[in-house]
Amino acid sequence: MKVEHVSIAITEETSVSAIINRPARLNHHSSTGLVFAHGTANDMHHPTIEATAEGLARAGYIAMRFNFPYRDKGLDTPNPKHELIHAWQKAMDFFKNDSPYECDRIIAVGKSLGARSGSQAVAGKDIQPDGLIYLGYPLHQAGDEDERWDAHLYGIDIPMLFLQGTLDPYCNLDLLAGVLEKLNCDHELETIRDGNHSFTLPESDSRSQTDVHQQILTRCLAWLSGSDDWGQA
Repeated sequence: MKVEHVSIAITEETSVSAIINRPARLNHHSSTGLVFAHGTANDMHHPTIEATAEGLARAGYIAMRFNFPYRDKGLDTPNPKHELIHAWQKAMDFFKNDSPYECDRIIAVGKSLGARSGSQAVAGKDIQPDGLIYLGYPLHQAGDEDERWDAHLYGIDIPMLFLQGTLDPYCNLDLLAGVLEKLNCDHELETIRDGNHSFTLPESDSRSQTDVHQQILTRCLAWLSGSDDWGQA
């Protein structure tokens, strides 16, 4: 696997850092690229994002992960929604037009905040990926399931893969099941038993985080390998 550090211009004054992981040798998977965005309290080096991007690259895919502007500035408070969506636009544009890789298909991948803002960008036609992967979709606030962030999901018409921990306080799986029933696109769900919002397991669990990352990677690879059948069912 090869690693390339790049900078993405967001505005005339602001750029963000990004990392492109690619296979040592391109193969038939390399026509598909994936662009990753992180969650509120972390960055593009989040263990799940890093492990998934690197694993996909070893399999032949091109994976780019980027930081939102607030995180590159060392801040804890996320940018406003429109700035997050703008960062998504610039990252997707960079990957399609300025990186050296020509991918026929691009998948947007988001962890928590990255998942919510990425799906909002898709629903608003601000970005046009060929599919969405959620590494922990935040359906509601922890401890408050009444205000849900699902309305925009029903306007999305591209395939979506949800990966959710069964102990995620930001996503009651019973509520998510009701959301999935109303979606107007192909969608799949993979649950990580006893995983929290970051897919961390209880200390008493016999599985390791490597095991969890492998489950996530295996599911993503299976979903991507079936992408030629999207829309044909």
